[in-house]
Amino acid sequence: MRRNGSILLACLVAVTSLFATETTAGRNDKHAARTDKDVVAKTYSIQTPRVRHRCFPSKLRGVLSHIARAVGRRPLVTSGHRSNGRRGSYHRKCLAADIRVPGVSVNRILAAARSAPAIGGLGTYCNGIVHVDVGPKRRWHHCGGGLARLTTRARPASR
Repeated sequence: MRRNGSILLACLVAVTSLFATETTAGRNDKHAARTDKDVVAKTYSIQTPRVRHRCFPSKLRGVLSHIARAVGRRPLVTSGHRSNGRRGSYHRKCLAADIRVPGVSVNRILAAARSAPAIGGLGTYCNGIVHVDVGPKRRWHHCGGGLARLTTRARPASR
């Protein structure tokens, strides 16, 4: 019985490695990693290596790319995915980024973000950081310790 189990396990490992080889055939992993870095380098930059951004969906990368094209400079992502924070935050779902664009006014960044096709939430903070996400459409400005002031509220989804 033990021998049959060993043979079965060996067959399973062989088949698994065969499928793994087929899926990566003709693909250079170093090149794939470099391509991912190239896409990020053309679209946005990150403030520190600790900024979690690799989970950004294509919609959010598209918003960042649109902002970069509109203002002529890459946005600097100061905050991406984070597991802590307010419940319901799009940062927790990796659908939001806090950005700034050095040398570009907040109003110009906002104008560029408003015209992005997939933009959802768009918020500003007193320190010049702009929040962009791909959730429902809403706008706000947050300054200080109080609650954020919503300028337009998203309509509740009909049930």
